[in-house]
Formats: sequence, structure tokens, C-alpha cells
Amino acid sequence: MAWRADRKQMAEQNTGQNVDRSRERLKVLPEDILKNPQINHLNFDRNRLKNVTNLSKLTKLKTLILSKNELVDFPEIGSLQYLEKLHLNQNRIQQIPEGILPRLPLLKQLKLNNNRLTDFPGDLICCKELQYLNLSHNVIKKIPKTIATLGKLEEFYIENNKLCELPCALFDIGALRKFIARANPLREPPDEVCAGGLQQIRSYFKQLQTNESLEDKRVKTMFLGASMAGKSTLCKSLTKQELVTIAENDRTIGIEINEFQTEDFSFLCWDFAGQLEYYLTHHVFITPQALVILVIDLHRYKVEDKDSFKELVGFWINNVLMRVPDSIVLPIGSHVDMCDKEEVQRKKKDIEEKIQEMLTERKENLNQRLVKLKEKPQCELYSDQVNKLYDLAKYSLKVLDLIPVDCTQYDAIIEAWLQILQLIRNTDIFPNVIRKLPVTYKMVEKAIMELIETQEVPVHGTVPLDELLTMINLQNIDREQLKYILSYLHRIGLIVWYQEVQTLEGTVFLKPSFLITLFKMIVRHDLLIQLNNIPAKTLKKESAVKPDQQKWITDFQTKATLHHKAIMILVKHQLKGNADLHEMAEDMLGDENGNGKLFQILEYFGICLSSKSQALNPDAHVFQPGSPWPSSGSAPPLTYLFPSYLTDAKVVSEQWKEESKEDLHIRAFFLPEIPQGFFHRVTIKLCNFIYSHWLGKERCLVVSNGRKLLLKEHNEEANSYIEFRCKGNGKEKDFEGRWCLLMMAIQRMKKVIEEWPGLHYSLKTPCRNPKCELYFDWPDEDIKQMSEETIKTCENCGRNFPTELLFYMDQGSRSVNGMTEAAKNSVAQQNIQNTYHVTGNFVSGSCTVNIEEQEFHHDS
Repeated sequence: MAWRADRKQMAEQNTGQNVDRSRERLKVLPEDILKNPQINHLNFDRNRLKNVTNLSKLTKLKTLILSKNELVDFPEIGSLQYLEKLHLNQNRIQQIPEGILPRLPLLKQLKLNNNRLTDFPGDLICCKELQYLNLSHNVIKKIPKTIATLGKLEEFYIENNKLCELPCALFDIGALRKFIARANPLREPPDEVCAGGLQQIRSYFKQLQTNESLEDKRVKTMFLGASMAGKSTLCKSLTKQELVTIAENDRTIGIEINEFQTEDFSFLCWDFAGQLEYYLTHHVFITPQALVILVIDLHRYKVEDKDSFKELVGFWINNVLMRVPDSIVLPIGSHVDMCDKEEVQRKKKDIEEKIQEMLTERKENLNQRLVKLKEKPQCELYSDQVNKLYDLAKYSLKVLDLIPVDCTQYDAIIEAWLQILQLIRNTDIFPNVIRKLPVTYKMVEKAIMELIETQEVPVHGTVPLDELLTMINLQNIDREQLKYILSYLHRIGLIVWYQEVQTLEGTVFLKPSFLITLFKMIVRHDLLIQLNNIPAKTLKKESAVKPDQQKWITDFQTKATLHHKAIMILVKHQLKGNADLHEMAEDMLGDENGNGKLFQILEYFGICLSSKSQALNPDAHVFQPGSPWPSSGSAPPLTYLFPSYLTDAKVVSEQWKEESKEDLHIRAFFLPEIPQGFFHRVTIKLCNFIYSHWLGKERCLVVSNGRKLLLKEHNEEANSYIEFRCKGNGKEKDFEGRWCLLMMAIQRMKKVIEEWPGLHYSLKTPCRNPKCELYFDWPDEDIKQMSEETIKTCENCGRNFPTELLFYMDQGSRSVNGMTEAAKNSVAQQNIQNTYHVTGNFVSGSCTVNIEEQEFHHDS
């Protein structure tokens, strides 16, 4: 570290006014700096400072960066009257003493995120020049109305706090252009409104001011649990207000939606099928701010069997915890009629104890990881990971006491539901269950229901957006406000409108059940049986023959691919007798060019991967970017690969050959485990970017510019990780190219992780000595230079390794999203190459093209 300090001092002498002493493990401020009144910009990021005083002589200071330290007390900065930027994020500050902020009249940027503030700094309103404010990841409960006096505030971030309401005055600030408040228990405006962004919040408050308001008492209720647990019996009995018995052959396929009113609350019930084949689609619909009812078959549950708890209880709670970590989960024990009273109480007690053990173990695992990071010699390099662990520890998944229910007795079901109502009314458990809405929101909802009831919309409920906006002709609501209300209704689950999917932003599904019906015709546990059962008469109508059907079945069994034509015939067969749905199904499924809305949704959510590429043309001499690829004649049939159905990894093993000690190797470890379907989604995102790929069960191989990258999923208890391994392209010391390919894959994994806020991951490199079990932890990802050492010594086996074999070393090229410009250009060029001698074949739903010595592809 001495050479680095010398380098810093030389830089200070050269610049005079700018001092960077970040990442030096400083515990106190250097005296020479405190005595230098000429300093303008001072950076102490990522040190070990616990207290900052004696800054009074730095009278010209404009920028002070003290982020990622160990500060507990707010620093003494009242004398820094010229200060414009103050970064105190990622410390342990609990409060800001009064009288300091008013003495910073020129302050423009203030970062206080990831601290432990319980109150909004009241005298912050004296900082009239403030433009940027970040208070995210604290425990603030209220924002004062006086914040409106900060007339120059442009960006305000306050997500992940304890806010129940936002002041209307905040959104009168004309300069405000960016505002984020997600992950708060908001009821005014509801979280689903805030998710729409600043303009939607402004529209909400505008309508509150010009119209009446009402209390919305609708509870989204999700029924989860293993197959045949009794979810549908419970849900339908409540909906129909009578006992409904579900036969085994009438079990839920996919998801069913029902709504019923009980006293003063309305329950929007989503009944999720229990088979794992469907779980991959569940994440599309599982949302925060809902009551999760976990139905457990007490008759099947075995106290002495560890796997019984994991299958019927632990799996579901873990996946809810990772997806919506602040949820309320209510376990309901079913099939009580098949157990005696003593058995019911014994199993109830065992389940509750094991749930608490599981949640306690998760906290202990997080704390252990936290302690290990804080004990590292350079712990300041891991501060982002430390703060993520603190955030995860703050999440409070609540699992309530189990309620046993005899689902063969309607009175028992009603009695259980009265207990649920009592829980719903408890504001300590459900602080935001009653939310404030402008009356216009209910007016739009009522208008949509009337359109459906009077059959002014098609039976499938799918309507073009512009047409719907015309049909809902309500006074005092303009088209823009109407779009915001539709967006809200989508987020609570009443309608479906995928604005974020470009090709679907003009289509609204007023009946989500129709869309789900199409989902469950394709993603289902008995799909092979359904393909086998397509009658010859139906095949003949669609110009298909028995060999075609056998080809579809074989491809699905061996490659997990479904032919587009097979899907069309299958859906038409299942919708026989309904002409309206027949016509709509064709529009939803699209044609051989892959224009169907349903598959755009499935691909967007990472459930399947299409082979919709144009056939490569061996006669094309030059490819012009932006112009269509010249056609070479007939294209291969359109197929869709569903990775969740893959049964082996032979095709990947054949292409990868053998592992080598020369391979670059990273592992991403997950706590508490890798979510169901997560690996499939990562591979689909990766294969959508690099078209030369092979997929197998828990394996994925991509090839870019001759470099091979292998992904492997290992999901064992207490040892869940995804392995990334990369081979070179034969060129000597191809470290930069291989690392860029690895980091590109890591970036795609991170995009998927964003949708699981309760999931923790860490990157590690195994020691390159195969007999050693030590791992090298990766520092935070914003540290481009992973280490200044050229040699790393393993603390376990004592062997030395070049650092470039263990970590991504920025070689000086400009890095964008973990990938250098040179590497990006290389990949882009690789994606559009073409030459004369081409051979093509389909492997697991993808087209692999071998071009003499290298492999290239063109993705249309």
C-alpha cells in the first residue's frame, strides 16, 4: 500500500485542490489535509473512518465524499459554507443534529442512503439550492410537507424506508423530474401507483384534489402450495359461497382468478397450480402487497420426513421470501378430515417450529456472511455487499400461525375465513391494506366491468388500447389519466397490460383469465399427453399428417422444443367449438414469422426461447447493418425451446468436451438457494444475445468469437451456485476477451436477480489448485481494478497464481456494463459476420452455423 500512498501524494501536489485518499484503510483524517485550506474536492470513499472532526480550516471545500466508511455520528461540517456535494451514503448514521444543514446554503447534492436514519432531516429545507437528494435504505416514516420549499430539487430517492404516505406538496415542485419510492408500505398513494413513476403519482394527486376519494379495501390473495393440497377447493368454496369439491382430474392448470366479497373486504384470489411445471410462470403474476395463503396437506405431511417439509412447506416459503420478501404468509392445513385431532396438533406444531428454524437459519447465514466480509483485511472493498446483506436482514417475511381447516365442511371454511378477516383488519400485520384512491379509479374499473358484462368487448376480453380509451368515455378523465388508471389496474391484477413490451403496449387484456388459459395450454404438466391426443381429423384440417405429429412429440421429448404449427393445432383443438376464441388464438399465437403476442410475453419473461432467425444465405457477399439479410429460400420451421423441460445435458457435453486447468472459472453463490426457474431465465437472456448456443438440463454453452462459455447450475442445500467457465479461442493470453465474455454473462444474471429482491449472491473464484477448497472473494463490482497485485497467494495451499486468472482485470480499455468497448465491438462484429461456406443445423431449438475455422451467427 505504500506505493499507492506515494502515488496519491504526488497527485495531490500536482493538482493542489483535488485530493483522493479513497480505499486506503484510513481510520483518522491525515493532519496535512486538515491544515490545507486550498483543497476544493476531498474524497475519503471506502475507508474505515468512525469519526470526522476538525474540518473547520477547509473553508474552500466544495465536494466532500465520506461514503462507505463506519461513521455513526454526522460529521462536523457546519463551517463548510461553500460545500456543494456531500456524500455520506453507506455509513451507520442514525440522526442529523439540528443547525448543521442550514449552514450549508450552497449544497446541491446530498447522499445519505444506506444509513439508519429514523427521521427526515427537518432543517434540510434551508438548503434552497439542493438539486439531488438520496435517503433510500433508511427507516424514515414520514416526509414533511415543507419539502415543497426545495424548489430546485430535481432528483429524490427514498425507496426502501417505512413510509405510509407521501405529501402531495412534494409533487408540486416543478423542477422534480425523477422520484423513486418503491419498497415502502405505502397506502397514499398505493405502491402500485408509485411503480408507474413520477407522472403517474402527479396524476393520482391531481385527481384526489379534483374528485372525491375513497378507501380501497381489496386484498390480492395468492393461494400457493403443492399439487392436490386443496387450494382450489378452498378458493372456489369461498367464491361460490358453498362447498365445492374438486375432483383429481379437474385440478388447476396454471392459474385461476376469482373475486368475492366478505363483509367490508373484497378478495381477489389467484389460485396457482402446484406442479413445478407451472411454477416457472408464477413469477409473472406473483406481486408484492398481497396475502399469501400457503395450503399444506396435513394428511400427506410426515413429521419424521425432512423431505416432506421441504416439498410441502419450505420450497414455497423460500421462493416467496426471495421474490416478495416483505410478504405476509398464512399457512392453512388442509385434509384435516383424514387426520385425528392429536395428529393435526402435532403436525401444526412441527410445521410452525420448522418454519421458524428455517427463517432463523437464513438470518444466521446472512449474519455469518456479513461477519466474514467485515473481518477481511480490506473490508472497505466489500461495502456494497455488506449493505445488501443489511438490507436483506431488514426484510421481515411474516409467517403467521397455521390454521387447520376441514375443507369438507363449509362451516369450517367460513370459520377459517373469519379468522383471516380478523388478521386483515390488524394494522400491525397489514399496515397498508386499506388504501386511498380517487373515485375516478373505481369509475374506470366499473366501466370496464360493464363493458365485459354487456358483451361490448369480445368474449376473450382482448381490446386494442386506443379502442378501449374511446369506449371508456368518462368526464373529468383525459386519455393520459386513463392510461395511468389502467396501469394501476394491471398492477393489482384486475387486467393485464404489458406496456413494457413494445409489441404489446397497444393491447389490453380485460380478462386475464383468457391469457392464462392460453398459458396453461402450452406450459402444462401433461403436455406430452395432449400432443399425443391430437386426433387425425384435426391434423388433416391443418394440412399435417401423423409423421408430423410424431416429429413434434420426438422433438419435445428429446430437445424440449415445440413446433409452432404443433402449438397452433393443439390450441385450436382445445378451443374447438368456440369460433371467437379460435380467431383470437390465431392472433395471439402468431404465424411462422414469430409475431404472436403470447410468445412475446413468454419470451419477455424468460420462459421460452424462439428459433426465429432468417436462414443464412451462402450467396450473400456483403452484410449491410440495418438492411435485411438476403433470403436464401426456405427458412427452417419456427420452434420454441422450453429449457425447463430439458432432461439431459448430452448436447452441451459433446460441444464443451473437457474442462481444462486453463479455463477461467467463476462461481456465483446464492442465499438461501437458486430460485426455481432462475437458471432457465439467465440462459434465455444469454442465448438471446449470443445465437451460437446449446442448452441442456442445468447446462448452457455459448460460443462468441471462438470463445466457449459454459454455465452450470448446482442447487444443493447450503451449496447453491452457478458456475461460469470460459475457454479461449486459441490465441495466446486471451484474458481480456474471455473475461469480457464472462462479465457479459454475469451482467445478464444480475438483470434477472433484480426481480428477486430477497436473493443474495456473491462472486467467488475457486483456487486453481484442484486439491484446494479455498475461494477468492470478489470485491464490489464498481471496483474495476480488482487488485493491484499481479500475483495472488492462496492462504490455504500456499500456491501463487497470476491475478488475471482469478479476477477481471481492467486492462485500460473503457468499460461499459462490465464489457470493454473493444470487446463489445468484437461481439457485435461476430454477430453479423457472413461468408460463403455455411452449414446449418438445429440443436435444442437453436441454429448453429459453422463457418470454416470460426462460428458466427446472424440474429434477425
